Amino acid sequence: MLKLVYLLFVALNVWFAYNLYHPNFKSKRMMAPSFVAGWLVGELAFFVVLFQIVLTIFFIQAGVVAGFFGNIALVANVAAWFFYVQFYLAASDTPYVFEDALKSTYGKDYQNQIPQDVLRKIPESVNIERLLKPFSLDLPDVERIRNVQFDEQDGVHLRLDIYRKKGESYSCDSKKPVLFQIHGGAWTYRLGSKDEQARPLMNHMASNGWICVSINYRLSPQFQFPAHIIDCKKALVWVKEHIAEYGGDPEFIVATGGSAGGHLSSLLALSANDPAFQPGFENEDTTVQGCVPFYGVYDFTNANGLHANNGLTGMLQKSIFKKPIKGNEELYRQASPIHRIHKDAPPFMVIQGDADTLVSGPEAAYFAAHLADVSSQPVCYVELEGAQHAFDIFVCLRSEYCKFGVQKYLSYLHQQYLAKKAA
Repeated sequence: MLKLVYLLFVALNVWFAYNLYHPNFKSKRMMAPSFVAGWLVGELAFFVVLFQIVLTIFFIQAGVVAGFFGNIALVANVAAWFFYVQFYLAASDTPYVFEDALKSTYGKDYQNQIPQDVLRKIPESVNIERLLKPFSLDLPDVERIRNVQFDEQDGVHLRLDIYRKKGESYSCDSKKPVLFQIHGGAWTYRLGSKDEQARPLMNHMASNGWICVSINYRLSPQFQFPAHIIDCKKALVWVKEHIAEYGGDPEFIVATGGSAGGHLSSLLALSANDPAFQPGFENEDTTVQGCVPFYGVYDFTNANGLHANNGLTGMLQKSIFKKPIKGNEELYRQASPIHRIHKDAPPFMVIQGDADTLVSGPEAAYFAAHLADVSSQPVCYVELEGAQHAFDIFVCLRSEYCKFGVQKYLSYLHQQYLAKKAA
């Protein structure tokens, strides 16, 4: 019996290795397991290998790794570990991918427009001690002001967290740049909140002098769209009115978010001042100075047929809108960033993994290309080879290099803003 358990263990490990290089995009049933396996094994490979070595030693001591099939299974297991580690280390190319994307967008000399003292703060390499503690997300020099209420809707207290560097004296004249984070989680209750997502990026940027704001919003299935984006805009208005009290600059705010947050941050940036999404506060300014969506959803209508399956459409109809797309096409279009593209859009950096099984990578690429064609502002598209969905939630090689690339982009945007303001 134990030998059978060992063989099943090895078979599962071999599938894990296969899944890293061949994720399942097509099947509605398998895309989620493919995501979970690729995400955890791919970004935590060394920890997975260490755990499996301990288990393998147990099986060897139990005497089940013997005979022809036992030894073949052992070889297959070791081979799987090799592919795990090889896949993980491939993420060390991430800084070069960001650099190529930035140079392609802004020119080979774009770094000359960033002051040297700012560039020196952007790390060139990853702190190994950080990689050894993947779920230790807080930094000792960053304070987090939790659960500041910005609104109340339908009995729901809408709150936000503010991250900023400790030990500094803040005033309304501090004028620190602001990063505005919208969490993901399929727009759905208990699948995401401000407490879990983007914390490596939030803490890193706060440690480097930014004021970072992470918000909550009403979630489905209890609440339907457009409640989600209305709350995001309400939070943005609150930030514009109050962030100076915490040291932030209300005139320079960059929106970001992953997955559903990638959708909402993009929609926020592209629907500025749209009264349809600002009931009761139609005259408030909801513009932002930039947007950095991670692995977002950009087209609820699937107009270009780029979704790998119809899983998203089913979820939208059942839970997010609670209305079929047929007969409500305009509602779905208005909720889709790809149908909101216009020439006055702010600068974008669109980040997408090519191994993402939960959202469409081709759709992200199409969105970025179409936006670049129409917008008067540059659009930087970063496609990360091997990256699954949610790769940036905890500390790993890819997420560390990614946040350094985003920091470089944000620093460039902020310097452009300062130069324009001084002119």
